[in-house]
Amino acid sequence: MTRTETEHHATTPWPEDLDEFREHVRRWCGQYIPADWRQTQTGASDTEFERFQQDWFQRLRAAGFAVPHWPAEFGGGMPVSHQIVLYQELAAHDAPRLVLAFVAIHHAAATLLAAGTDEQRARHLPAILDGEIWVQGFSEPDAGSDLAALRTTAARDGDDWVITGQKVWASGAQYAHWCLLLARSDPSAPARQGISYFLVDMASPGIEVRPIRQATGESHFCEIFLDRVRVPASAMVGAENAGWQVAQRTLGAERGLTMLELAERLGNAGFRWLVADAARRGPGGRALDDPVVADRLAALEIELTGLRAMCRDLVLRHETNTVGPADASIVKLYYSELLQRMTDFGAELGGVGAHTVVRKPMSGGWESGAWVLDFVGSWEWTIPGGTSEIQRTIIAERGLGLPREPAAGRR
Repeated sequence: MTRTETEHHATTPWPEDLDEFREHVRRWCGQYIPADWRQTQTGASDTEFERFQQDWFQRLRAAGFAVPHWPAEFGGGMPVSHQIVLYQELAAHDAPRLVLAFVAIHHAAATLLAAGTDEQRARHLPAILDGEIWVQGFSEPDAGSDLAALRTTAARDGDDWVITGQKVWASGAQYAHWCLLLARSDPSAPARQGISYFLVDMASPGIEVRPIRQATGESHFCEIFLDRVRVPASAMVGAENAGWQVAQRTLGAERGLTMLELAERLGNAGFRWLVADAARRGPGGRALDDPVVADRLAALEIELTGLRAMCRDLVLRHETNTVGPADASIVKLYYSELLQRMTDFGAELGGVGAHTVVRKPMSGGWESGAWVLDFVGSWEWTIPGGTSEIQRTIIAERGLGLPREPAAGRR
């Protein structure tokens, strides 16, 4: 994208009328979404994937579409009603996902805006717009769902903190420039009261990243090993030993507004591929002509319609501060388990042939049409951001007001 092109789009205001804005987004999608991105991103190398992601991010940024949920002074400011239209159209036009920027524009930004210092925001928010990639360093081998049990330590040494430990399931760590990291800064304090929150430069001495090969053949997850990594005290977010409270801001971003885009993608391109697969004529005719298949598709469409409506409602109620304490958990739980059901049905429709597909396009959503790989990958979504069991506990206790269940080790 040329400088002239970037400047033109960056200074073009959004039409106030929603119908005009929708047409504006549609024209942009027709002009700027690479028509062959699925082909070129299937089997892409790490370098090709990263280059494509950075270029796509800058295209969206130039149009004002990359961080619409940020405050206006940092490059966002799009009305929520317009954000809903934007994500609907990007999904309908099968736009690539901002896979590498996801943690940066959602988790890192939400954390910095809520709890960061002016200096931290001034340093990192513009850098994120320039392509700075972030990873989340929360989970550990023995502290996944029970995050408060983390054992990575942070010890004060003059103007620095010295951090030692291990993180796991860190998505995209092999590409990341910075890490949102939780470490135990007071081992004598109760579990949730002795944790601090740090911004860690991934180029710091003592950091080693090891990708984990998954069942789908991808290496999206990574381990991060930290051996006496020195982090300046100015890189702490929030107060010392108050990291647990700050982390809730990070996790809230994962369970809340980000679901709007994912729900629109599942209900647009993903479902269209499912119907198209059922409509193909095979040796036994069209699967779509089978009333059982038609009934399953109708049921999925009803569920998808409900999910999308719930996500739009959640986004709108964020603006009026009327979100219930368990609403985001309801949406996250519903999406992750509906994703499993839909990809499972896709694998069933695909038959034996679906099992021969060994690669899916990078830069895509969780539903790519490679249904067996999608189904295997869908199980990941019932774990990050709080497992389905944790979401049900939140819904029961915070949403329905049910008594807390006694449990060994409950903190």
